Formats: sequence, C-alpha cells, structure tokens
Amino acid sequence: MRQFLHSKIHQARVTEANLEYVGSITIDENLMELADISEYEKVLIVDNTNGARLETYVIKGERDSGIIGINGAAAHLVSAGDEVIIITFHYAERAVEPTCILVNERNQFVRYLSEIAGTIPSF
Repeated sequence: MRQFLHSKIHQARVTEANLEYVGSITIDENLMELADISEYEKVLIVDNTNGARLETYVIKGERDSGIIGINGAAAHLVSAGDEVIIITFHYAERAVEPTCILVNERNQFVRYLSEIAGTIPSF
C-alpha cells in the first residue's frame, strides 16, 4: 500500500490561534464536508506565510463560520492571518482523484481544484 493525497483545503486563512486550547485545528463544518475531511482525522498543515508544517487532528467548527482555528502548541507555529493548506492522505494501491477545494480570504468555498490535471488557482 502507498499513501496518497486524499483531500485538501487550499489558501485558507487562519482566523484564530489559541494557545490555551488542548490541541487540534478547528475547521468550519461546511468546508470539512466539501473537502471530505472527518472530525478527528489527522491532517498536515502547511503554513504558506512562514513555511511551518505540522500534524494534528480536526475538530468540527460552526457551519458557515469560516473558522480555521489553530489550537494548543501549534499556535506557536501558526498565527491568525496566516495562509495555510490543510491536507489529508489515505492508503491505497493506486492514486485516485483527490478532493481539493479553493477558498477565498474569508474561507468561503470558491471552487474545486484538480490536482491530477495540475490546475493552478487564479484570481
């Protein structure tokens, strides 16, 4: 078995960073559904603003709130206002088309992206 990209939320903006929370990333429930991300699923977070990378798990945020909240120790690495990519992976024999979404600066769904076709977002 190989590990492949399963889903991605591209160009999300961190809305809050909370050092006092126990851990995880809070994601708007609507974005979770659009990107096929489950609560408590492990994610890789790539901070496009400062280059940091970290792994944590997802907790469900209020639907249509646009929340992308970095919680716990990760808030030392990722700050409110940073642009991030949130990525999940799965194990399979071969690659399948991942579910990748692009969001705007308010973390609202813009469109689906095609990773296999190499679609690059443009505004």
